[in-house]
Amino acid sequence: MFRRPVIAILVLSLAVGTAAAAEHKVIAPPGTDLGLPFSPGIQSDDFLFLSGAIGNEPGTVKVEGDVAAQTRQTLENLGAVLKAAGMDFSRVVEANVFLADSRHFQAMGTVYGEFLGEALPVRATVEADIAIPGALTEISLVAARPGVKIRRITPEGWPETGGSFSWGMLAGDTLFVAGMVSSDPGTGQLVPGDVGAQARQVMKNVGAVLDAAGMSFGDLVSCGVFLADPRDYAAMNEAYGESFAGVTPPTRATVRARLVNPILGIEIQCRGVKAANRKLVAPEGYVASGRPLSPAIQAGDRLFLSGMVGRGPDGYPAGVEAQTRVALDRLAETLAAAGMDFRDVEMASVFLTDIRHYGVMNAVYREVVGSPPPARATVGAPLMSPDALVEIQMTARKAVP
Repeated sequence: MFRRPVIAILVLSLAVGTAAAAEHKVIAPPGTDLGLPFSPGIQSDDFLFLSGAIGNEPGTVKVEGDVAAQTRQTLENLGAVLKAAGMDFSRVVEANVFLADSRHFQAMGTVYGEFLGEALPVRATVEADIAIPGALTEISLVAARPGVKIRRITPEGWPETGGSFSWGMLAGDTLFVAGMVSSDPGTGQLVPGDVGAQARQVMKNVGAVLDAAGMSFGDLVSCGVFLADPRDYAAMNEAYGESFAGVTPPTRATVRARLVNPILGIEIQCRGVKAANRKLVAPEGYVASGRPLSPAIQAGDRLFLSGMVGRGPDGYPAGVEAQTRVALDRLAETLAAAGMDFRDVEMASVFLTDIRHYGVMNAVYREVVGSPPPARATVGAPLMSPDALVEIQMTARKAVP
């Protein structure tokens, strides 16, 4: 369950002309609004999206202590947002944990288990650069509102995970799948081979969770792929794409990840939605790249967008400011194809090749996305192209004007 950048990140939104609008409610208890261009929490329809939180003293960006102390404060900060929304940790269905140093995994996990050891949401734990100096961890969450049925998913013959997470969590019609690696869960043995062989085993594991939840690969709406070596990108695409023969592939973000176990070359985390109207959404003039991913997938009243980088018609412009504008322009065009704009976005994930670009990216993001901003997680993680400086993924649903 380790990888460096994460993704998750994906987009929930309105179907064109068919879905009902819903109120987006900003959840910002005292001490959680730090003046940065994201909301501590966005509650919309069935889910509460909680921004990546760090172990800061409420009302400041001051962080102190070791990773255990910071993890505890981080979760207390997140708990305040949950409480303000009328929820607690028992409603959490997905967690993304970013560690500045993956060697802190065990210390983080001990504290994490105290807060979420009974809820057992799916989890991705990644090594990434944290934007705030001195911060050792950042955690973002997704919680299901009270009244939404939550069911833990364990495929037949699979053991319990042995950690504070589940293989899958079904919340209403939405399935959250834990990050999968190339092991056989029945035996616990790693499947040997190159990244192609590893990717096939990973997707076999994802398929088992889908099947246990009454779904198939045709129900997947978003995946995050974490590669240890970007030179394996083509081989990964070939093996990964085999799972989507005859169906529209899900959206995707693919990032370079330094996996904790050096034997592993790939890890994949996914989400699925059971909806009769699942379809591809693309901006005008869209030309398929040939890669097994879609720009956006509509499922029910939600839309899931792929991660967008700052590559324009003439390639990557110089500088993170220009690339952030291009990435946001591409996202805006895709949102418009679903009848939406940035006011409908619930959650965003931003990946920066160099975390020192955080301030410049924030300035552009604040200007373009507007207010109130969606929830957001931002980490430093290397992207697939050496020329790419930023990648942004979003979740959205049509909001009441």
